[in-house]
Amino acid sequence: MAKKKRKSYMCQECGHREPKWLGRCPECSAWSSFEEYEESNLKVTAERAVARGKLSDVGHSVPLTEVPKKDAERIQFGIHELDRVLGGGLVPGSLVLLGGDPGIGKSTLSLEAAFQFAAQDHHVLYVSGEESLQQTRMRAERTEVMHPLISLLAEVDIEQIQKEVQRAKPKLLIIDSIQSVYCPDVSSTPGSVNQIRESSARLLHLAKRESLPIIMIGHVTKGGVIAGPKLLEHMVDTVLYFEGERGHPYRILRAVKNRFGSTNEIGVFEMKEEGLVEVGNPSKLFLEQRPVDAPGSVVTICMEGTRPLLVEVQALVGSPAYGTPRRTCTGVDHNRVAMLVAVLEKSGGLQISSADIFVNVAGGFRLDEPAADLAIIAALASSFRGVAIPQRLAIFGEVGLSGEIRGVSQSDARTTEARKLGFSEIVLPQNNRARMLNEDLEGLIGFRHVGQALSFLFPRENEGK
Repeated sequence: MAKKKRKSYMCQECGHREPKWLGRCPECSAWSSFEEYEESNLKVTAERAVARGKLSDVGHSVPLTEVPKKDAERIQFGIHELDRVLGGGLVPGSLVLLGGDPGIGKSTLSLEAAFQFAAQDHHVLYVSGEESLQQTRMRAERTEVMHPLISLLAEVDIEQIQKEVQRAKPKLLIIDSIQSVYCPDVSSTPGSVNQIRESSARLLHLAKRESLPIIMIGHVTKGGVIAGPKLLEHMVDTVLYFEGERGHPYRILRAVKNRFGSTNEIGVFEMKEEGLVEVGNPSKLFLEQRPVDAPGSVVTICMEGTRPLLVEVQALVGSPAYGTPRRTCTGVDHNRVAMLVAVLEKSGGLQISSADIFVNVAGGFRLDEPAADLAIIAALASSFRGVAIPQRLAIFGEVGLSGEIRGVSQSDARTTEARKLGFSEIVLPQNNRARMLNEDLEGLIGFRHVGQALSFLFPRENEGK
């Protein structure tokens, strides 16, 4: 009598396994995410993955100093914003995962990257599992990226994709998307945890063996993370997120993992009818539509990797329409703003906790660093008092709970960028100003406490008290 196959249940969100079905995953707390799998199939898939795991011809360990050195030059696309985020270009044999919301422009960016790659006489294989060949051609014609060295393949079977790679010998492989690819050895639907893990493992070994750079497009969940097991992000060499707010034409390409470069760089693009257009000077673009002499509008200087960016922070403080005051924040952390409101009341003497407060970063940009604290406080005070901040004044600095203004990193680069764009006065932490020994200190105004900064920004209001 044949031995009965054991069955288990696997969470489709995180890959956690249980011997019986559960309504809620104890690992990731996802509801109704368990699907049934046969244990034998899982073991066979794992054994085959191990058998394919040989990435070098050497079957034994080698001392680090004796490993042959290979000077692999990066391949630049010619799209400066994309090359910047990748750390200077694409490394041969690297596996890149590109994620983003639906309709944000992932496929458009990948197709334009393929065109720039093909323009350098490199063969590109573009595999689409979600569009037909005719649909991909229509998108290429619309964005004017037609090139004879770009080959299209409408396929979702990973084995057929591998065979085509061996036949065509491309210099770049693009998979759109990894959630649509499936492996015949795995008895589950495309997009499941097992399918994504197995297909990605095969692509990883293909990239390393053939020194073939591969770009995989990935879908994201409602929570904004790439769909599939978290192991997927650990397997790849680089993880890029393509971000943007609905209703805004600007898109930001951000690296959250990069084995060959910095994870702090960003690239800025603008979505137009003809496709994505890279933005060479994002600071100027973000400030183009800034209102003149408007209370609540402040320019701050943030750092994204090695690039300083000037962005506009807007605040609106008004009487509550209902009994409970509202707090709405776009582009900044809600909890950070709540803390700054408390500091403004305690150290600045402004009673605004009972008012409606709205904070927005113009252009759909998101501020993640604490150097924007002082600018947010200045914007709140400006809106509350109805007094505009001078048009050619920029502000940056971290604020502590006792109202002290703390120094931030790369203050030299921030002030240089602000002066390039015509800002004559810059309010900054006194600690940063004192360290600028070789800098021109004209127009640099340093403060140690929030109260001092507010007294400088609103002198007439303080005189009337």
